[in-house]
Amino acid sequence: MAVPPQTSPHFRFLGDLERAVMEHLWTEGPADAKAVHRAIGRRRGITLNTVQSTLKRLREKGILERRKIRHAYVYETLSDRRTFGCDVLGDVIGELMDGKAEAMISAFVDLTERAGEEQLKRLEELVTHRLGRRGEGGAA
Repeated sequence: MAVPPQTSPHFRFLGDLERAVMEHLWTEGPADAKAVHRAIGRRRGITLNTVQSTLKRLREKGILERRKIRHAYVYETLSDRRTFGCDVLGDVIGELMDGKAEAMISAFVDLTERAGEEQLKRLEELVTHRLGRRGEGGAA
Protein backbone atom coordinates (compact mmCIF):
# COMPACT_ATOMS: atom_id res chain seq x y z
CA MET A 1 0.00 0.00 0.00
CA ALA A 2 1.40 3.40 -0.97
CA VAL A 3 1.97 6.02 1.70
CA PRO A 4 0.18 9.31 0.91
CA PRO A 5 2.46 12.31 0.42
CA GLN A 6 2.90 14.48 3.46
CA THR A 7 1.64 17.96 2.78
CA SER A 8 3.26 19.85 5.63
CA PRO A 9 6.87 20.07 6.75
CA HIS A 10 5.61 19.58 10.31
CA PHE A 11 3.80 16.31 9.62
CA ARG A 12 6.89 14.31 10.37
CA PHE A 13 7.20 11.69 13.02
CA LEU A 14 10.64 11.94 14.53
CA GLY A 15 12.77 8.95 15.39
CA ASP A 16 14.51 8.57 18.75
CA LEU A 17 17.78 10.16 17.60
CA GLU A 18 15.94 12.97 15.79
CA ARG A 19 14.00 13.76 18.97
CA ALA A 20 17.22 13.77 21.01
CA VAL A 21 18.86 16.16 18.53
CA MET A 22 15.84 18.48 18.59
CA GLU A 23 15.73 18.43 22.40
CA HIS A 24 19.43 19.30 22.49
CA LEU A 25 19.03 22.20 20.07
CA TRP A 26 15.93 23.52 21.86
CA THR A 27 17.72 23.37 25.19
CA GLU A 28 21.25 24.44 24.25
CA GLY A 29 20.63 26.54 21.15
CA PRO A 30 22.36 26.43 17.75
CA ALA A 31 25.23 23.95 17.38
CA ASP A 32 27.41 22.28 14.81
CA ALA A 33 27.51 18.52 14.26
CA LYS A 34 30.59 18.03 16.45
CA ALA A 35 28.92 19.74 19.43
CA VAL A 36 25.75 17.69 18.97
CA HIS A 37 27.87 14.53 18.71
CA ARG A 38 29.72 15.37 21.93
CA ALA A 39 26.42 15.93 23.74
CA ILE A 40 24.40 13.05 22.30
CA GLY A 41 26.38 10.79 20.02
CA ARG A 42 29.18 9.65 22.27
CA ARG A 43 26.95 8.39 25.07
CA ARG A 44 24.81 6.56 22.50
CA GLY A 45 27.86 5.04 20.84
CA ILE A 46 27.10 6.52 17.42
CA THR A 47 29.47 8.13 14.97
CA LEU A 48 29.79 11.77 13.98
CA ASN A 49 28.59 10.73 10.49
CA THR A 50 25.33 9.43 11.98
CA VAL A 51 24.76 12.74 13.79
CA GLN A 52 25.57 14.66 10.59
CA SER A 53 23.09 12.52 8.64
CA THR A 54 20.42 13.13 11.27
CA LEU A 55 20.96 16.90 11.15
CA LYS A 56 20.81 16.79 7.34
CA ARG A 57 17.56 14.79 7.45
CA LEU A 58 15.97 17.23 9.92
CA ARG A 59 16.97 20.11 7.65
CA GLU A 60 15.46 18.35 4.62
CA LYS A 61 12.24 17.87 6.59
CA GLY A 62 12.07 21.63 7.07
CA ILE A 63 12.61 21.49 10.83
CA LEU A 64 16.14 22.90 11.02
CA GLU A 65 18.04 25.57 9.18
CA ARG A 66 21.78 25.82 8.86
CA ARG A 67 24.34 28.48 8.18
CA LYS A 68 28.01 28.11 7.45
CA ILE A 69 30.36 29.56 10.03
CA ARG A 70 34.01 29.16 9.04
CA HIS A 71 34.41 25.46 8.22
CA ALA A 72 31.26 24.06 9.80
CA TYR A 73 27.51 24.24 9.45
CA VAL A 74 25.65 25.45 12.54
CA TYR A 75 22.13 24.06 12.88
CA GLU A 76 19.22 25.85 14.49
CA THR A 77 15.56 24.94 15.00
CA LEU A 78 13.04 26.84 12.89
CA SER A 79 10.52 26.96 15.73
CA ASP A 80 10.46 26.59 19.49
CA ARG A 81 9.34 23.34 21.12
CA ARG A 82 5.78 24.59 21.81
CA THR A 83 5.17 25.90 18.28
CA PHE A 84 6.59 22.72 16.76
CA GLY A 85 4.36 20.58 18.98
CA CYS A 86 1.27 22.61 18.06
CA ASP A 87 2.10 22.37 14.36
CA VAL A 88 2.63 18.60 14.52
CA LEU A 89 -0.56 18.10 16.53
CA GLY A 90 -2.54 20.24 14.09
CA ASP A 91 -1.14 18.33 11.12
CA VAL A 92 -1.83 14.91 12.62
CA ILE A 93 -5.37 15.78 13.68
CA GLY A 94 -6.06 17.40 10.31
CA GLU A 95 -4.74 14.35 8.48
CA LEU A 96 -6.64 11.85 10.63
CA MET A 97 -9.89 13.80 10.62
CA ASP A 98 -9.67 14.68 6.94
CA GLY A 99 -9.54 18.39 7.77
CA LYS A 100 -13.14 18.46 9.06
CA ALA A 101 -13.26 21.12 11.79
CA GLU A 102 -16.11 19.63 13.83
CA ALA A 103 -14.47 16.20 13.97
CA MET A 104 -11.14 17.77 14.96
CA ILE A 105 -12.69 19.86 17.71
CA SER A 106 -14.67 16.91 19.07
CA ALA A 107 -11.57 14.67 19.10
CA PHE A 108 -9.52 17.37 20.82
CA VAL A 109 -12.15 17.93 23.52
CA ASP A 110 -12.37 14.16 24.08
CA LEU A 111 -8.58 13.94 24.50
CA THR A 112 -8.58 16.89 26.86
CA GLU A 113 -11.38 15.36 28.92
CA ARG A 114 -9.42 12.10 29.21
CA ALA A 115 -6.44 14.10 30.49
CA GLY A 116 -8.53 15.14 33.47
CA GLU A 117 -10.97 17.68 34.79
CA GLU A 118 -8.21 20.23 35.38
CA GLN A 119 -7.16 20.12 31.71
CA LEU A 120 -10.74 20.43 30.53
CA LYS A 121 -11.17 23.48 32.77
CA ARG A 122 -7.94 24.96 31.36
CA LEU A 123 -9.21 24.42 27.79
CA GLU A 124 -12.43 26.20 28.67
CA GLU A 125 -10.43 29.13 30.08
CA LEU A 126 -8.30 29.32 26.93
CA VAL A 127 -11.36 29.32 24.68
CA THR A 128 -13.08 31.99 26.80
CA HIS A 129 -9.93 34.12 26.73
CA ARG A 130 -9.58 33.72 22.96
CA LEU A 131 -13.23 34.65 22.38
CA GLY A 132 -12.81 37.67 24.63
CA ARG A 133 -9.83 38.86 22.60
CA ARG A 134 -11.84 38.54 19.40
CA GLY A 135 -14.66 40.58 20.91
CA GLU A 136 -12.15 43.33 21.67
CA GLY A 137 -11.07 43.44 18.03
CA GLY A 138 -7.77 41.64 18.70
CA ALA A 139 -6.38 38.82 16.62
CA ALA A 140 -6.91 35.33 17.99
